[in-house]
Amino acid sequence: MRAYERFITYARIHTASSEDFVRNPSTERQFDLARLLVQELLDLGVKDARVTDSCYVYGSLPATKGYEDKPRLGFIAHMDTIPDFCGENVQPTLVYDYDGGDLPLGDSGRVLSPRDFPSLLNLKGKTLITTDGTTVLGGDDKAGVAEIMTLVEILQKGDIPHGRIGVAFTPDEEIGHGPDGFDVKGFGCDFGYTLDGGKAGEIEFENFNACAAKCTVHGRNVHPGSAKGVMINALQVAMELNALLPGAERPEHTEGYEGFFHLTDMGGTVEKATLSYIVRDHSAARFDSRKATLRQAAAFLNEKYGPGTVELTIRDQYRNMVEKIRPDNYHLIENAVAACRDAGVEPLIQPIRGGTDGATLSFMGLPCPNLGTGDYACHGPFEHVCVEEMDQCVQVALNLVKAYAN
Repeated sequence: MRAYERFITYARIHTASSEDFVRNPSTERQFDLARLLVQELLDLGVKDARVTDSCYVYGSLPATKGYEDKPRLGFIAHMDTIPDFCGENVQPTLVYDYDGGDLPLGDSGRVLSPRDFPSLLNLKGKTLITTDGTTVLGGDDKAGVAEIMTLVEILQKGDIPHGRIGVAFTPDEEIGHGPDGFDVKGFGCDFGYTLDGGKAGEIEFENFNACAAKCTVHGRNVHPGSAKGVMINALQVAMELNALLPGAERPEHTEGYEGFFHLTDMGGTVEKATLSYIVRDHSAARFDSRKATLRQAAAFLNEKYGPGTVELTIRDQYRNMVEKIRPDNYHLIENAVAACRDAGVEPLIQPIRGGTDGATLSFMGLPCPNLGTGDYACHGPFEHVCVEEMDQCVQVALNLVKAYAN
C-alpha cells in the first residue's frame, strides 16, 4: 500500500488535541487512531506493537541476523491535529495532474491559489490531496504517520537488512506535550528522526527555544463617575503591557532566525484581564533576554499601579535541539542529506520556526532531527499534501535505514 492511501484513512479520523491539558492524552479521541495503528502494526508482523494508557504507540523491528550491532534507529510522528481549527469530518480530496492554477475547495468558497501559496507552482503535474475548505487536512502529522507505516511494510518483506528499528506515534504534539510521557529507554533506539511536516527534502535540526507566558492583570473597578485616582482598569493595563513589548518583533514581521513575542489570546473586564503569549528565539541568549523583557514589563507596571497588579507566569516548552545535534551527532544530518539525494530529492537544511517532539526528545537522550513529509500550508483549510512527495519521503527513510545498516 502506498503512503497516501494510508494517509487518506488516517485523515478522516478526528484526533485534535486540546489546550485544556490535564494529562496525556488531552483528548480520548486520539486513541481511535492509536488503536488502529497498533492493529495495523500487528497485522504487519510487528509483534510488540502496543498503545500505552497515555496514548503512545510503540513497536519495533528486530535487527536482521548479523546486524544486531548496528545503530538502533527510530522513526517518530504525532497523531494529533491542532485544536484551534476544525479537524472533524475531514474530507480529503484527490486532485490528479494538478494544472498549476486555482483550486476551489469544495463548496466552502475558499480557493487554494498559487498567488497565496507560490510553492504550488512547483507541484504542477503532481497529485495533490486537499481539504474541502472547512477543516484542516491533518497532513501535520498524519502524512508522517502514513510514511512510517509504509516504511514498516517495506522492511517487513525482509529484502532489506537492517539494525533494530523502532517506531513511535505520540499524542498532544500540537499543544507542546508530545514528549511528556515518551519512554526513551523503552523505545530502545540510539538515534531518531521525526517525520513532521514540510516539503520532501527538508532537514531540520535547529528549532526555536520556546516558552508560554500568561499575564493576569488585577484591576480595581469602581463607578466611572468617581473613578479618578481610584480605578485601575485591568484591560487598559493589559494593553499597556503589550505596548511595552517591541512591536517589530511579532510573527508577522519576522522570518528565518528572528524570534518573536506572539499574543495568542486576550480577554477580561475592568476587574481582571489576561494575556497569553508564546515566546520564541533560536538563540538561547536572546530567548533569555525575551523572558527578561516580559519580567521587566510586569515589574514596571507593578511599581506603577501597585504590587500584585500583574501576575506573570512563564512555562518553558522546548529548547533548540542544535545543542544536541551539532556537537556529536551531525552524522544524522549528513546521512539525511545523502538519503535525500539518493531518493532524487534536493535536500534543504533550514531552521524550524517552531518545534517538534524531536526537540525535547533530543534533550531526553534521543538525538532526533526532523524530516519533511510532503505536507504544505498546515494548520488551516488550505493544507495540501503531495502524493509523489510522500513516496519520496518513504524512500528517504528507507535510505536512512540502509545507511545505518552499512
